[in-house]
Amino acid sequence: MTENVETRLREALRSEADTMTVTADPWPRFTRREAGHRRARRVRTGAIAAFLAAAVAIQTNLIPLPGWVPGIAVASSPSPLADGPARGDLAADRNWTDGLLRQVVDLQNPGEWWRITDRSDIRIVYADDIPGRRIALLFVPLRLGLLTDSTLVWFSGPPGAEPEQMQQGGNETADTAVATWMESDAENGGAAVVIGPAGSTVTINGFSGYSATGVVESHQLSSSVGTGIGVTSLPPTDLVGGPALAARVTNGDTLIYEGPVYGGWSGSDTGRQELTDEMLTAALRHTRGAVIDRAVLARFIGHALRDSRLSAQDVTIRVRWCGTINDKPAALFTIQPTDGGVIAYAIHGDTTGWRTDLRLLLPADGAEQRPIAWRMRAEGGDARTDRVNLVAPPGAATAAVTALDNTPTPVALDTSGFGSTTIPQDKPATVSASTADGTTFISTPVPAFEANSGGLPGASRNTRITG
Repeated sequence: MTENVETRLREALRSEADTMTVTADPWPRFTRREAGHRRARRVRTGAIAAFLAAAVAIQTNLIPLPGWVPGIAVASSPSPLADGPARGDLAADRNWTDGLLRQVVDLQNPGEWWRITDRSDIRIVYADDIPGRRIALLFVPLRLGLLTDSTLVWFSGPPGAEPEQMQQGGNETADTAVATWMESDAENGGAAVVIGPAGSTVTINGFSGYSATGVVESHQLSSSVGTGIGVTSLPPTDLVGGPALAARVTNGDTLIYEGPVYGGWSGSDTGRQELTDEMLTAALRHTRGAVIDRAVLARFIGHALRDSRLSAQDVTIRVRWCGTINDKPAALFTIQPTDGGVIAYAIHGDTTGWRTDLRLLLPADGAEQRPIAWRMRAEGGDARTDRVNLVAPPGAATAAVTALDNTPTPVALDTSGFGSTTIPQDKPATVSASTADGTTFISTPVPAFEANSGGLPGASRNTRITG
């Protein structure tokens, strides 16, 4: 109770007392009762705070619970990769695997401490020597307070490493159907491993380029039938951003996984990725819209080059439009390697942070004459919205978006050719544009939201329009 409220209440009680027959000022009795109420509230608050503190301590594992206390599962603990016997030549070396199991430690993240629930439940999924490395993947049951979960943990070490030399590395959710690992550097190369369910076929492909027809070109690095294990060595590379690998895992006619091979790469892209003033000037030569800060634009383009594994010296860059989206500088630009396809990027943000709103691989033929549209996520989060932005090609007077009902929805264009509309986020659509005399440009699909942006542009169906 605040001092002002107490004062006003005291005055009101005294005024009321003046009209009543009482033996004494009622305020002292009120203050005594209120003091008692406050003590009771403090006791209740203290009890609740103590309970919450204990709950937080339990949940963060500051107060460990006995293993027999049931937990609340937050994910499906069974692992399709851990089913059946352990795979890999090292899995048969009981002394070595027993030593490795002793190296597994609790997983700590900021504000979280996932403890191993029962060490006897840790299982070897895969252990073997690969080119230049010794690798193991383990299934580990975990607990965070009342929550239980499981994870797959990678270990790696030098060739012939003893268990004590194996380093605990990244982890993946236990219910994943495919686990990938890669480690490489520009000077020495490295290796990659892809683990699918037992009995599956695993193929690993390396990136070769972007064809003029608008598809990602690749070459096969390794393929194994029926083992569920794919392994390949990686040569040294000066590719911007390091090796770009893709895996395909199948079981008969069933596609289990098709996507990037994740991992680590160390090297310097500074020389090959550096944008000169001449490059930026040439890129901005036919830009429409607002003036953009060159440092911001250089960050956008540098990010796109790394994302597409292309070198600034080997591409043609065209900034089609600059403006503002959600009060941040924005740009739509294209990158085209020599004799290759065209990759369109829409990015907004600044030099401290940015969001890639679009990556779309287009056929080279007619790319400059296409209207391009992209869907927007909520600012500062991943929530999908119905908002769609578009940029029409030079000379366009009108634009429209056509959804499944085949009814074009006109989109007003500003003087820079930019427009915005709404489309239900799960509804496919195309964007079209026309000149003032009715001449139409090439229509372009409005890409669906990317569920996973870890691969190359054009590698997934949502980042290309061909095939």
